[in-house]
Amino acid sequence: MTSDAGGKPRREEIEVKLPCEDLDEVRRRLRDLGASLKSVLHFESNDLFDDAEGRLRSSGRALRLRREGEAGDNGILTYKGAARFSEGIKTREEREVHVSNPEEAEAILLAVGFVRAFRYEKRREEWTLEECAVALDETPIGTFVEIEGNPVTIRRCVSALELDFSRAIPYTYARLYSERRKADPTLPADMIFTRPG
Repeated sequence: MTSDAGGKPRREEIEVKLPCEDLDEVRRRLRDLGASLKSVLHFESNDLFDDAEGRLRSSGRALRLRREGEAGDNGILTYKGAARFSEGIKTREEREVHVSNPEEAEAILLAVGFVRAFRYEKRREEWTLEECAVALDETPIGTFVEIEGNPVTIRRCVSALELDFSRAIPYTYARLYSERRKADPTLPADMIFTRPG
C-alpha cells in the first residue's frame, strides 16, 4: 500500500500475465511447492463500462463490474488507473469494493451515464505462493497465469513455477481480444465462451 500526494492510502496492483499452454502442470508445481488453494475453479463475467466518448479506455483506465459464479450473484466493482511498466511487470492503481447486488450496481452505472463497452469471460482458479496471488485463467482465447505481488516475489514465483518471464504480456484481456479480432473479424464483439444451442 502506497500513498498519494495528499498522504491518503492508495492500493496498487502489481502483476505479470503469462500465456501458458499447460495449466495442469502449473497446478502440479503449485502443489509441489506447498502453495495454498485460495479458490477453486469458478466462472467470472466481467463488464467494462465507459462514457459515451470512451475516455476511460483511451486514457488507459478501466471501470469493471465482475460477477462471480454461474448465478452471478457475487459482484466486485473495480477502478483501475493507467498502467506503468517496468521490466515486464505492470503496476496500476486499483480500488475495488464488493457489491451485494451486481444487477443494481450495473443499473446505477447506467443511470449516471456509463455504457457497457465490453464483456469478457473466464474461468479462474486462485492460489497463494510466496505472498503472491497466482491465478490460473481459462479464457476463450487461451490459458494464462497471472501473478500479483511485489516485483521481487513475482520474479521468484515465475522462476519457481518454471514459467518464461520473457513471454510476459503487457496487455489486458480486453486489449488481447481486440488484437485477436483485428486478425479475425468474425469473432463476436465480446470475449465470451461459446454456448451450446
